[in-house]
Amino acid sequence: MVKNILKNIGSYFSIFTSFSLFGIVSSIVEILIISFLIYSFLIWIKNTRAWTLLKGIIVILIFVILAFIFQFSVILWLMEQVASIAVIAIVVVFQDDLRNALEHLGRQRLFSKFLPNFNKFTKKTSETVVQEIATAAFSMAQVKTGALIVIEQTESLEQIEKTGIAINGKVTNQLLINIFEKNTPLHDGAVLIVGDIIKAATCYLPLSDNYNISKKLGTRHRAALGVSEISDSVTIVVSEETGNVSFVYYGEIKVMHNEKELIQELLSTIYKQTEENEKKSFKEMFLNEKISS
Repeated sequence: MVKNILKNIGSYFSIFTSFSLFGIVSSIVEILIISFLIYSFLIWIKNTRAWTLLKGIIVILIFVILAFIFQFSVILWLMEQVASIAVIAIVVVFQDDLRNALEHLGRQRLFSKFLPNFNKFTKKTSETVVQEIATAAFSMAQVKTGALIVIEQTESLEQIEKTGIAINGKVTNQLLINIFEKNTPLHDGAVLIVGDIIKAATCYLPLSDNYNISKKLGTRHRAALGVSEISDSVTIVVSEETGNVSFVYYGEIKVMHNEKELIQELLSTIYKQTEENEKKSFKEMFLNEKISS
């Protein structure tokens, strides 16, 4: 009987020990998650107008702490009454930044990671059209003709399409060059490409609110960054001032030095969800054909 009692006590003790260990591990994981979320929030807010607001809130919190220490009851009462209104005011004033943050969270491709075929019905731009776009971009760059070409991927840009003039024509380098020819009705604004079709021209793009953008970049680059911040689109910019060709994707700008580099960047971005070996062999064949021609 004594052995049974000791055995039962031992089993209870083991359960308690395992529970405590689980609790410790759970607490550590929870702390790590919270730390990561706070760090990510601070990194995001650093590049928005809310960073100035955060510094102001810190000053107010320090003031409230001092008021609590010295028992300034009237000030504490006023702060308590204003607190609920202030939260609503912050949401209203910074609704654009909050929307951008939620859009950024929604672009993390969680469904694509767990469901590889989630976006299988997306119209991808073909390899031939990629070559046409690259040829047009560097042809316009040689004569310093400004251009802004947006390629839709998995996220719809229908709202941007509605701001332009419908084209619905097959993508060719001649058509793109003709659209952006100076002093023509369609040269101003962006061209939107969906699959292998130019859906619209003279489209208006949202300008980026990022204050860290170089002052050397003009309106076209700021518009390209703006659309890349709200979608997974790929944008090609041809500078009218310098003749540089830039590749813009997810808020990052890369200057392309030649047509081959642009083709490779476009293919690797548009087809990054396909089989690597198949795409690698195609790239080598396609780029070799381009060089030989």
